[in-house]
Amino acid sequence: MPAPTPSAGVPRHGSSRPGLARELLWNLVLLMTAALSLAVATGLIAQSLDAPYAIAVLLALIAADLIVLVLFGRYLIGRLVLRPMRGLMEAADRVGAGDLDVRAAPAETAEFTRLAERLNDMTDALLDARGQLVQAEKLAGIGRLAAGIAHEVGNPLAAIGTYLEVLRKGPADPEVVTALRAEVDRIDGIVRGLLTYARPVGGDRGVVAPGAVVDRVVDLLEQQGVLKGRELTRDVASDLPPVRGRPQALEQVLVNLLLNALDAAPTGPVHVAAVAWAYAPGPSRGSRRTDAGAEPPVRRMTRTPRRPDLAPGTPGVLLLVADAGSGVPEAERDRIFDPFYTTKPPGAGTGLGLAIVQRLVHEMGGLVWVEDGRGGGAAFKVFLPLDGTDRP
Repeated sequence: MPAPTPSAGVPRHGSSRPGLARELLWNLVLLMTAALSLAVATGLIAQSLDAPYAIAVLLALIAADLIVLVLFGRYLIGRLVLRPMRGLMEAADRVGAGDLDVRAAPAETAEFTRLAERLNDMTDALLDARGQLVQAEKLAGIGRLAAGIAHEVGNPLAAIGTYLEVLRKGPADPEVVTALRAEVDRIDGIVRGLLTYARPVGGDRGVVAPGAVVDRVVDLLEQQGVLKGRELTRDVASDLPPVRGRPQALEQVLVNLLLNALDAAPTGPVHVAAVAWAYAPGPSRGSRRTDAGAEPPVRRMTRTPRRPDLAPGTPGVLLLVADAGSGVPEAERDRIFDPFYTTKPPGAGTGLGLAIVQRLVHEMGGLVWVEDGRGGGAAFKVFLPLDGTDRP
């Protein structure tokens, strides 16, 4: 994994704080000035006293000078070095123990503040890596589940379909047979969706013209009558650069997003757009419990999510599909891409469409997330890096 890069929009405090060497030197200069002043005062006082008392007073003042020097030096090193070092060690120990919600606090000096920021960047990278690992484990589990379902449910479904055809030709009630056929088709669609989600996408990524894919998908939906009576606006830049991806996978992504938008706003307009864009990640999570006044940590995607292998400023293309529906509540934006999670009424959706979208986009080296639309509703955004920015 490459070294973590600071999140765009996150303030970096290291350059705005004084350096450790300067702080130590400045305080030591003040201390030595005070010591010299005390020495001069000691000499003057000793000259004004009788000889027996002068030596005793001189020794007492020298001892007091040494005590002040030691105490101030101890306080100075503790405040500027030992205290921030203990805080970093405690944060590192908690991260090593698996507590990825801990956050190292900034120090008084630039060096320790930059070290705290590096530790927080490392924690962010670990959070992202853990999220990817959880996603991979989830995918593997769903793959095994899908294989079992395909074997255990597929054959009985085929037999049920055959019996339904026999009933259709017999004296059975046509409405009952039609309802049974619809339910069988729905189960078959769930099984196929699981297999699509869990099946690895084969073939190498090639060069894809995103504008051409958008036009092809919109034309396809128009020919199928899906867009009949619907208002769809298309805004595709004419000078879009090619991206690295798979044409069929990108087509499936856009089809799923457009169908989802049409369902979300049955009577409202739908907007699809494609523009050149540079990757600008936002914070990858909410507050941590170690922040001052923070609530318990909540992992939420705020604006553009992070991806460890995409550096901020990576050039690419941003695809947008927006609707005028009710939108996606912020609390559900992390879950909406999970398999089987759906906001549709029971029986109206399987909850696999957006999960498949996220899987395909991620395998093409990109990111997908949802935001509030400008005029209300939801805006699903897909970022794909340019051709030549190949991702593993």
